[in-house]
Amino acid sequence: MLVVLIGAVVVLAILVVGGTALYINVIKKDAPEEFSLAQPGGSETVAPTGSLAGSWAIAPGSEVGYRVKENLFGQDTTAAGRTKQVSGSLTIDGSRASKASFTVQMATVTSDESRRDSQFRGRIMDTDTFPTATFTLAEPVDIGAVPTDSKTTRAVTAKGDLTLRGKTRRVTMTLQSRWDGTSIRTVGQLPIVFADYDVPNPSFPGVSTEDHGIMEVSLIFTRSAAAPATTASP
Repeated sequence: MLVVLIGAVVVLAILVVGGTALYINVIKKDAPEEFSLAQPGGSETVAPTGSLAGSWAIAPGSEVGYRVKENLFGQDTTAAGRTKQVSGSLTIDGSRASKASFTVQMATVTSDESRRDSQFRGRIMDTDTFPTATFTLAEPVDIGAVPTDSKTTRAVTAKGDLTLRGKTRRVTMTLQSRWDGTSIRTVGQLPIVFADYDVPNPSFPGVSTEDHGIMEVSLIFTRSAAAPATTASP
């Protein structure tokens, strides 16, 4: 009887691990690729004209999300959730970004797994109590001269205040930006230690996570309606 019981436990373990591997490697969708400024193949290079100075607003197509390593019944995988419900603004004075902020509607962040999303909205981020996350630039950022073509990428470091789950901390985010003459595209990542924001351990039965994750952003800025472009001085 004992031998039969042990055999049953072993078979069950094999089924769990094997089934999990099948789910991760065959059924489960891969996490979306990290945000980048890569243009569709063969996109034409154009020479932007005018000035970057003025007021800009976050446009449709912008996204903010998270990325975290998970272990699902012994199998490593990457979880990622994203939302397009993000708003914000940017002010450029001369060659500096003097003001910038964005706000994320946290309850709209979704992944490929409904159970994970339920945990995210509930005990992890408690979106009923803390419906938004915000980032506000704390110091001006030097963005340099106007790019000479639409494929020129600028790397900048932005110091600001991130408010997550009701707790605000000063952070430094590395960003890459590109201007095509019409819009400014910015992507970046920020490591997040969950305990720094009183975020409970995201692990739940069968799934364990690291104690940190990554916030990733892909923001598109277009000129605010009340701030038409100005022509650069010769």
